[in-house]
Order: sequence, then C-alpha cells, then structure tokens
Amino acid sequence: MIEISNKNSGKMILVLKKILKSDLLVLFFILLCPVLINGQAAPDFSLLTDKAFQKLYQNPEECISYSQSLLISDKNVEHKVILRNIISQAYTLQGNYVQSVSISNQKEENDEKGSLSHFIQLFDDYNLADQYQNLGLYGQSKNIIADILKDPQLLKSNKAKERMVLAKLFQLQAINAGITRNYEATLANLDKSDSYLNINNEENRIIKWENVIFRSTFLMRKNRLEEAKKLLDDVIEDIEKHNNNAFITAFAYESLSRYFFLKQDYNTAIKNLEKGFSEIRDLPYNDLKIIFYELFARNYLALHNDEKYYYYNNLYTDQKAKLDASRKEGIQYVVKLMETYHDKNIEFEKQNKLKQFRIVILVILILIAGSIAYFYNELAKDKDLKKQIGFFEKLKMKDEPIPVQMQMVQPKEEEIKESRNQEKDPSRISKEKEEEILQKLKDWEKSDNYLNKNMSLAILSAQTGINTKYLSEVINTNKGKNFNGYINELRINHIARLLKTDPAYLNYKVSYLAEYSGFSSHGAFTNVFKSLTGMSPNVFIQEIIKNKES
Repeated sequence: MIEISNKNSGKMILVLKKILKSDLLVLFFILLCPVLINGQAAPDFSLLTDKAFQKLYQNPEECISYSQSLLISDKNVEHKVILRNIISQAYTLQGNYVQSVSISNQKEENDEKGSLSHFIQLFDDYNLADQYQNLGLYGQSKNIIADILKDPQLLKSNKAKERMVLAKLFQLQAINAGITRNYEATLANLDKSDSYLNINNEENRIIKWENVIFRSTFLMRKNRLEEAKKLLDDVIEDIEKHNNNAFITAFAYESLSRYFFLKQDYNTAIKNLEKGFSEIRDLPYNDLKIIFYELFARNYLALHNDEKYYYYNNLYTDQKAKLDASRKEGIQYVVKLMETYHDKNIEFEKQNKLKQFRIVILVILILIAGSIAYFYNELAKDKDLKKQIGFFEKLKMKDEPIPVQMQMVQPKEEEIKESRNQEKDPSRISKEKEEEILQKLKDWEKSDNYLNKNMSLAILSAQTGINTKYLSEVINTNKGKNFNGYINELRINHIARLLKTDPAYLNYKVSYLAEYSGFSSHGAFTNVFKSLTGMSPNVFIQEIIKNKES
C-alpha cells in the first residue's frame, strides 16, 4: 500500500508540474499578445508622413484626402501640426493660398506653443516662414529663418527630424537670396541644405532633386549655362528611374526649357515644355501650370506664332488673375499673423477703415497732380533729349536694374526748417526711422515684386513690414514722386535693362512688354516710358538695335 501511495504521489507531482508549466506559457502568451497586436496595428508615423509627402508630388488632391484621413484618426497634437503643414503645401501647389494659410494655422484646444516639443516648435516656425514665402513676403520669411538659424546647437543637431527641417530652411533661404539676385548666397545655402540630407526616405530624395533644379536655375542666371544643363540632364535621368513624380518631373523639364530659351533654340524649348506639361496636364498643379503658360507664350512669341502665343497668353492671364486674387486674400490673412509674430506690430494695429479711405483720396489727388505734371513735362520738348542721354548713360553704367535714387537735395536753410518743424510736430517720422525704411525699400527693390500688376501701397506695406503712412511719406519725400511713380520707374528701368541685355526682348511687341512689366494697358506703359526716357518704347528699341549694328 505504501509503494502504491508513493507511485501515485509521484504521478501527481508530475501532472502538477506539467499543468504549472502549461499555465506559465499561457500567461506569457497573454502578456505578450497585446504587444504584438499593437506593433502590427500602429505603423510608424514617420512612414505615414513620408507617404503623404510623396503624394504631395504625385497628386495634391490625393495628398489632401490621405493626410486628412490621418488627421482625423490621429489624436497626437504634434502629429496634427505636421499633417496640417503637408495639407497646406498641397493647397499651395493648387494655388489656393487662402485655404493653405487657413489649414496651416488651425489650432487644437491644447495646441499651445509652450506645450509643444522643441522639434514641433521648430517645425511650426519653418511652416510660418514657408507660408510667407508662398505669399511673396520674402523679407519676413528671410527674417524668421535667420532667427531660427542663430542657434548654434540646432545647427549641430544629429536628430533626423530636426536635420530634415534644417535642410528645408536652408532651401527656403536659398530661394529668398535668389529673389534679391544674391546668387552666391543662394548656391551656398543650397550646399548647406544638401549637407543635412542624409536620411534614406522619399522626402529626402525629393528635396535633393529640388535643390539640384534650383541650383541649375540660378547657375543659368549667372550665365553658367552648360554647367546648369549637365545638372538638369543628370537629375532628369535620376527622377525618371523613380516613377510617379509628376510635379518634380514637370519642374525639371520647365527648367531645362529655360536653357534652350536662353540659347535661342525656341523649338527645343517648346518640346521640353510639352514633356513637362504632359506630366501635370490633368493634375491641379495650378501654381506650376501658370509658369508653363508664360514660357509657352514667350517661346511662341519669339517664333512669331501669334495664334499659339495668344492662346497661351490668354491661359496665363486668366490663371494669373485667379492666383493673384487668392494670394491677395492670403496676404490679408497672414498680416494678422505678422502682428502676433512681431509682438503685435503697431504699424499694422493702427490701420483702420478711416485711414484707408484717406489714403485712397490722397492717392487719387497725387495721381491727378502727377497727370498734370506729366502734361507740362511733355510740353517741354527740350527736356526729352536730356532724359534720353541720361537714361542711356545709366544703362551703360549698370547691368543690374537701375535703382530709383531720386532723393531731393535740400539747401541747408530748408534742412534747418525741416528740423524745426520736426521739433514742433513730434508725430513726424524720425531721421533714424526714415533711414531704416529707405534701407528696407532698397532691399525690396532688388526683387521683381514691383512687376506685379496688382502692386499697391498696402501690398508693399505687407512685403516690407512698413506702415503705409510711413511708406507714403518716405517715398514722397525721398524719391521725389508718389507711390505709383516710384513703382512705374522701377518697372521701366527693369524692362529697359532687359531690352538692352537680352536680344529676345527686342522682338517682343510693346503690348507684351507692357503686360510683362506690370502695366494695366499698352497706352499707360507707353506714356510712362516716354516720360522717363524721353522717347517711346519703339524708338528706344530702334536706338538699341542701331547701337548694336554700329
């Protein structure tokens, strides 16, 4: 009996051990199962955003739909900031600037600057700089980026996400420098951007391609044409190895067409435009399409194909009117953001409906006075000859557009009176502020923004960050003319330089030159041109042709 009990006890112990071992395995599986399930159900957010960024260059509508689905399902506040930026960029590529600014600046209830990580605060600042640049507010964009890049620790960052943002910031800064024709700074910033692109993902590849295309564009502006073409040939070959990159492909061929236009091979330029445009013909890349329309028109004009010139020029004019209206609304919205970013800039806070009405009346009165002055100037025929001689001398002295330096030199007695008047009237602008505004205007004159047909005192105020009242006062006092006269002289100087340096423009009709330089009509352009140069545009062109032949 004792032996039987011992055997039974041994069996019982073995059974209990097996049961215990089995339970431990079951318990371990139960604990491990949620980890495995979560790992499969929650893909890396960086992979999702990389896919969204790739769709941005394939089809902006698909990008918006895909990113919005992620935005709805993702509860992470910082993820929402990144997704909103991608959606905002998609709207920008469509030319919908109002919606772009709106979606980019939506905030959650707990989406406050102080509660966000350092990376998201950096990304948010980059987003604001990008918005300003899209709206043509290059000065504000440049200032924000310069403030960000002052941090030496940030520039040494080894964090992948921060380095990607730094690459984008230097790319933006390169474009800002290019706007003011500082091409050396442009190329240097593109080099810096490339140095931060060491991440193996689609976003990294696309930014690298963009940098190559931008570099080739600015090399062409430095007349390094063959070097630019080599870059474009290589990057197009690389892009076409990776299918379905419609925007980048179109962008590359558009840049290549510029090379052939500069070589005066207009037929080849058109072939490259057709290749690029075929990529985006059925896609809503309206911001890029307008560039294609303009380049098609310029090439067909050079080939004297009036039918196709008018066709593409009409497409360009219609699309530009829509985009300008959208950009203008976006600027009005973003002005409020500028007030917040610059500690509620008092120059924007003081503007109200009453002041706007007074400015309109003042501009009308100045225009009337300017028209009268122009009429009397036309009567003085002897002055025309002096204008012609002086204007040609300026063109010979400088290759760059002739800055408007018409500051009136006052006698010492008048300077004393001016000083006394300022003491009596403390509301007048100070000398230091006046010099600061003049420097901002000088920097702004390096861009081509004055060619915008819708350029107004309010838009100039937004682009320079200067109060409209101060702008009007400084322009009238220091430039010796009203706002319209100031802008028109910049336009005429610009088009005169192109006529002198680029033979292709000598073949263009005056109506195209008028539209290109931002004038509302052929007649307005001719009148202003003659008042500044002492001759009509046609006579001016003939003089240049004679000088080249002699």
